[in-house]
Amino acid sequence: MSKLAYLGPRGTFCEAALRLLAPEVEGVPCANVSAALEAARHGLTQGAVVPMENSVEGAITQTLDELAWGTPLLITGELLLPVEFSLLVRPGTELAQIKRVTTHPAAHTQCRGFVERELPGAVVIAAASTAAAAQEVAAPASPYDAAISPAIAGEYYGLVEIASNIGDRSDTVTRFIRVSPPGPLPEPTGADRTSLVAYLQNDHPGALLEMLNEFAVRGVNLTRIESRPTGDGIGHYFFHFDCEGHVSEARVGEAISGLRRLSSDIRFLGSFPRADAVAPQVKRGTTDADFAEAADWLGRVRAGRV
Repeated sequence: MSKLAYLGPRGTFCEAALRLLAPEVEGVPCANVSAALEAARHGLTQGAVVPMENSVEGAITQTLDELAWGTPLLITGELLLPVEFSLLVRPGTELAQIKRVTTHPAAHTQCRGFVERELPGAVVIAAASTAAAAQEVAAPASPYDAAISPAIAGEYYGLVEIASNIGDRSDTVTRFIRVSPPGPLPEPTGADRTSLVAYLQNDHPGALLEMLNEFAVRGVNLTRIESRPTGDGIGHYFFHFDCEGHVSEARVGEAISGLRRLSSDIRFLGSFPRADAVAPQVKRGTTDADFAEAADWLGRVRAGRV
């Protein structure tokens, strides 16, 4: 049976995403995002499922950084998963007794209102994942009184739900991605997303604008852009881009080619079906037929057939 690594332990939202993305495979829980991606890189699994961004918290920076460096991996699919948090405790614990809570920092951010309102005297300590938080609370002699976790984690670790749906927003969604070692790309569907990383060749006024213009002039819509430090000192960044379309489409391929000329390096992260199935609005003059006609015209000009 094929295996996919995921951010564990058992009971995470990531495991729930894996079950929906690839119900036929065996999930291998890992301690963190880095470990899950390394399992895919070293052939211990056929790929991995990791969180990419959250509608409230924003990008998962560890995932961004891990994809930008190391052995390349390709994104082959994505899933939008609604996120609901619960406050889990050991049986018999009451709300007034809770003084120390553990959860993933992103979950804490999304439940800050509940914590401040219902647990004003509690201290919140970071955990590697929301399920790891539940596992910590369930451990004998645990220093924690409660975990902010998915309800399913309580079932795994013998905890009870003392409060449900405690997120500050009821419409919170996390985007998870499936990654695999480099290989054939998913076929274009007409509702695709392309993801890549671009490294600045040199910092100068208008450098980012020049990059963005490569997409704009070809009618390619960006759905996400993130800057991340290279680690080479203050002011040195690389950029994550998500755009509408598939690299096999002329406008997307031309935009990436133009970006490559401006950058010291490009890391292509994949073209894959969008989870929301939203098709792009292709502007006049940017269809594959338009690019083909223009290339044919230029060929005739270069041959002197004006």
